[in-house]
Amino acid sequence: MQPIKKLSIMADQIILDSHGEMLMQQYQERKAVYERMDKIVFDKLRWTLKENGLYVNAIEHRIKTEKSLRGKLELKGAKYNSLSDITDILGLRIITFYTDDVDKVAAIVKHIFEVDWDESVDKRKLHDLTSFGYNSLHYICRIPKNLIYDHMMPELNEFRFELQMRTALQHVWSTIEHDIGYKGEVRIPKEYRRQFSRLAGMLELVDDEFSRLRTTLTDYRRRMQALVASGQLDEASLDTDSFRSYLEMKPFDRLNRRIAAANQAEIYPSPLMPFLPVLEYFHMETLGDVQRFIEANSDAAYQLALSQLALTDLDILSENIGLQNLCIVHALKNGFGSQGVQYIFDVINGKNSANALMADMIIEQAQNLPFMRKS
Repeated sequence: MQPIKKLSIMADQIILDSHGEMLMQQYQERKAVYERMDKIVFDKLRWTLKENGLYVNAIEHRIKTEKSLRGKLELKGAKYNSLSDITDILGLRIITFYTDDVDKVAAIVKHIFEVDWDESVDKRKLHDLTSFGYNSLHYICRIPKNLIYDHMMPELNEFRFELQMRTALQHVWSTIEHDIGYKGEVRIPKEYRRQFSRLAGMLELVDDEFSRLRTTLTDYRRRMQALVASGQLDEASLDTDSFRSYLEMKPFDRLNRRIAAANQAEIYPSPLMPFLPVLEYFHMETLGDVQRFIEANSDAAYQLALSQLALTDLDILSENIGLQNLCIVHALKNGFGSQGVQYIFDVINGKNSANALMADMIIEQAQNLPFMRKS
């Protein structure tokens, strides 16, 4: 029975000619070099992208398996004089979120590695609609000596590796094509080729639109920052980006310091962004509305805070104390009542039964304060 099993294994193995077997022998002898190259290149890419603030979807890397290399040599072995002529023994792929990030990644790659321009190709310049999944930017690179040099392993700077750069949508499309067995060069019936073309065109459009949307949002954020910095608060719509820029001006610090002075308390940092839904609940539409909200309610918020602190000996206060009391005062002065105060606590603390009790207690404390008597 043993000889039959052995023959079965041999039947499954790819048989190469003597030249192919020589290249496989080189592969075995040099695999340690590729493994070290893999670590050097991957670590350098990951660190440099992070240092430049460029966040990508993934960095994939692999060394060709013996089985994969045998298959390649079976088809194309005669074109390679030595293993060094095979540029994708080590292969890496950087998958970006946006199309314009591919060029940013490429600029970084050109800076840290030596690029073999004769062997590199920009497949994004293809115009065939069915080529979307192949629209990667392919660089053939070497590790430069100024990055690392080891006289015991000079091949580190001699062997080349392949680096592909593509978007996440291009990567998904390529994976789908591979999964269903379609390649752009294979002839398929016209009705199916038309479906591929339509889908590829749609994905390419989506890829471009995501990049365009990011650019538009970046411009918007810069415009909001400029409006806040110049004090044109009525021109700045109240939203996440504008409110974040507004908070950089520390608009609640004066009230916080005034409240803290009552107990000689310290103020510890606390996030204020969670209050944005509360301000929207009060129908505020611009940062000018928020500024007027502060000016109209600061004295009353101070009165309310003092009534709360009178019952404690707290010497450490949260940075949100001023804004929280401003919101409570605004709710009470403008008829939002107990439900409005409870909503504030629901947003800030999360919904729970204690919020209703806390709202009732706050309202009871505020009954005899000057701002309540006026309202």
